Amino acid sequence: LKNKVITHIEKQTAIPKEQVYTFCRGTHRYIIIYQICRNFDPKVLVYDPTTLAGVWKQDETTKKWTNSVMENVLEAIGNTPLVKLQKIPHDNGVQCNMFVKCEYFNAGGSTKDRIALRMIELAEADGRLKPGMTLIEPTSGNTGIGLSLAAAVKGYRCIIVMPEKMSKEKALTMEALGAIIVRTPTEAAFDSAHSHIGVSLRLQNEIPGAIILDQYRNVGNPLAHYEQTAEEIIDALDGKVDCVVIGAGTGGTVTGIAKKIKEKIPGCLVVGVDPEGSILADPTKGETSFYEVEGVGYDFVPGTLNRSVVDKWLKSTDKESFEVAREMIRKEGILCGGSSGSNVHAALEIARGFPADKIVVAILPDGIRNYLLVLFH
Repeated sequence: LKNKVITHIEKQTAIPKEQVYTFCRGTHRYIIIYQICRNFDPKVLVYDPTTLAGVWKQDETTKKWTNSVMENVLEAIGNTPLVKLQKIPHDNGVQCNMFVKCEYFNAGGSTKDRIALRMIELAEADGRLKPGMTLIEPTSGNTGIGLSLAAAVKGYRCIIVMPEKMSKEKALTMEALGAIIVRTPTEAAFDSAHSHIGVSLRLQNEIPGAIILDQYRNVGNPLAHYEQTAEEIIDALDGKVDCVVIGAGTGGTVTGIAKKIKEKIPGCLVVGVDPEGSILADPTKGETSFYEVEGVGYDFVPGTLNRSVVDKWLKSTDKESFEVAREMIRKEGILCGGSSGSNVHAALEIARGFPADKIVVAILPDGIRNYLLVLFH
């Protein structure tokens, strides 16, 4: 291991082998330095031989994670951990390797932090969003938290419109971040004036200087996952991914990740997960019904969902989703939410048919913080 790491460091950084050996000494240090080298672009590594460890710096143009001081909490969005499941695959008759992308490690607690920041950055860049303006967004909650977080840091006013079924925990988090919360009837159809979308449009017309970034149509939604989330998965597993399982709501996560995965790993199977009661898996079946799992499924197909990049759709139920989420928490110590349970349940179904050398990745969109009452009360 030492020889392998020394060779790797020498090749990546041009640091003389003798200096690497002198610094590392203990095996644990070799492992740490090896991980540093894997996580950094060699072009932005700087070695200062005047110090014991050298100085590792990051070019400001990169988005990669470092163990350094951050200018603000928005820099803690992205580069979430990919964790190998240990007990659940074994207990469910799975032989292959299963990994989960823990998106609740993002600053605001969900994968939607990525798209919230990306949409804001795009709007600022093209002049649509300026200081003093108000952000309005119809959301099931997590995008609202991400936008509220970014708005707090950047100084924007924020109004979040979401259906009544969404958890109280989400609303409290957004209120703590300074957002105004407007609730709408859960049963209102998406094209109704009383839906969270309809109410958002009305508020935009009534409030001067208001803008709806519109996660259902905004290119920043899938783009965030195309540029970042997918690349993180591919890099972490050295391009060896046989199947990726992703829940669909606005469709940005599955569209962005799948597009990049298909470009770099053409043989990878992309599985979309859709709750019973939603039409995303099969829009020809127009009938919808109530389901309790939040943040996934819709009664319409959002513009940010490209169904052509999904190879296979699986449906999920509330019972399956919540049971697996509780199992993930209890057996793996992974504090995930209900839609994460949906994705892992689907991933287990797929993985049972895979041999031991295959790798399956499931996305965990958010954590338990938003669903303590739903899952455990």
